[in-house]
Amino acid sequence: MKLSDLAKGSSVLLGVIVAGYVSTTYVDQRFTMPIKTSAPAPTNGPAPSACVGEDGSWKNWPWPNVPALSPKCR
Repeated sequence: MKLSDLAKGSSVLLGVIVAGYVSTTYVDQRFTMPIKTSAPAPTNGPAPSACVGEDGSWKNWPWPNVPALSPKCR
């Protein structure tokens, strides 16, 4: 292996790492869902846990990734 081949491979690897980091931060900034609440959460009680509603939608979970095996809402 020549030194020029090593330099080309290293620069490609570095370029892929930088592109992955930049795209991740761009997606995190542009496509995060804002948390919309009508009333502030009570500070004296326990926080509500995620649950599945009657229609199959998630309740009390503002993020797109949801915990697996969450209980049904009461």
